[in-house]
Amino acid sequence: MAGKMWAGRFTKEVDERVNDFNSSISFDHRMYKQDIEGSMAHATMLGECGIIDIEESKKIVEGLKGILADIDSGKLEFDPTAEDVHMFVEAELTARLGDTGKRLHTARSRNDQVALDIRMNLKVEADEIIALVKELENTILNMAEKHLSTVMPGYTHMQRAQPITFAHHLMAYANMLLRDLGRLDDCKKRLNIMPLGSGALASTTYPINRQRVCDLLGFDEITQNSLDGVSDRDFCIELASAISILMMHLSRFSEEIIMWCSWEFKFVELDDAYATGSSIMPQKKNPDVTELIRGKTGRVYGDLNTLLVMMKGIPLAYNKDMQEDKEAIFDAIDTVKLCLKTFIPMLDTMTVLKDNMRNAAAKGFINATDCADYLVKKGMPFRDAYKITGTLVHTCIELGCTLETLPLEEYKKLTENFDEDVYDAISLDTCVMQRKAAGGPAPESVKAQIAYVREKI
Repeated sequence: MAGKMWAGRFTKEVDERVNDFNSSISFDHRMYKQDIEGSMAHATMLGECGIIDIEESKKIVEGLKGILADIDSGKLEFDPTAEDVHMFVEAELTARLGDTGKRLHTARSRNDQVALDIRMNLKVEADEIIALVKELENTILNMAEKHLSTVMPGYTHMQRAQPITFAHHLMAYANMLLRDLGRLDDCKKRLNIMPLGSGALASTTYPINRQRVCDLLGFDEITQNSLDGVSDRDFCIELASAISILMMHLSRFSEEIIMWCSWEFKFVELDDAYATGSSIMPQKKNPDVTELIRGKTGRVYGDLNTLLVMMKGIPLAYNKDMQEDKEAIFDAIDTVKLCLKTFIPMLDTMTVLKDNMRNAAAKGFINATDCADYLVKKGMPFRDAYKITGTLVHTCIELGCTLETLPLEEYKKLTENFDEDVYDAISLDTCVMQRKAAGGPAPESVKAQIAYVREKI
């Protein structure tokens, strides 16, 4: 049992299968930097409070700096037989400093140590995700600025509904991502609370200074209850939830790009670097990136569900079940970062086929609402105008024409309120340009939307 930091109580070696089952170093080694930084702050506080000798405290800090430098350089590799990253670092420190290294764990438990490490790690990861979302936002905003007048059909129920612009459509996603940024930023506030000093569950009898460690590590405040400090994983669940919603937005965008790439739409063309071919059909150009994002969204939902189900029946305080938190949240983080890093350049290099968008907008009677509004502006109640316009659409279908090409005499058969100016009122450009209400597709309105999002990010 000499190799185990918790040896003493046990008289038999742990079965190798239990060792393998119990070990977490294969995935928690990614927190090594945070583990070492947390230990340096803890050792500094122990020395300042007189809990250990100040000189030993300094030796521990220097020893930890050396271990960090050796891991960063590749000189020191993780021992795959170690129980976890915390035990690996402490064992390495003890090997280098002897009894001095053994003093590091005074006044703390692995329970509050891991709670600290994962909070510190997720703060870094959240910042990286936020930076990627902002990069995607800027890509969308730049593209929107180029397509303020690119008319396309807007849809409801996957049926052509009303004319909008591609810029207006893009800005819907820009606003979704803006909410994602808000959720991530809000999640960081609850991440940035320092749990070290909670001990195993009941704090410690040593005269520690938790606020000093909090300040050294850049946290906003300390946790207020030691039981909660070691057993809380709300921050993991909250981050996984924010990531899941972000993935849902990426998946919706991906679904539309998949449709737009098809010959049935042909609104966009993906760059060859972001598409794949078929092993048997030489004509194929498949939007695999977007399809994978759609699939990986379900994977991230699974990570969130893992965390929720893992925590739902755990009594206070720490239980080994909670070791399962890391693989789930790390997978969600890695997946969303991979998706963002691939989606951004794919979108940036995508070709927009403006003529195809406009041609699609010219079909499907998507200016019917504007025809009804034309009559309303001449004093007719909307419901009457709605019925007359519906009749006109039926007439067009029978005659094989559109509202723009329907002869004026057909209009006048239903009401004398129609005149030559109806054709201007129902033109696609008029339909789009006159929708100037805040949030609408008119170029001036979309410019305001772009400015709003730019200011927010």
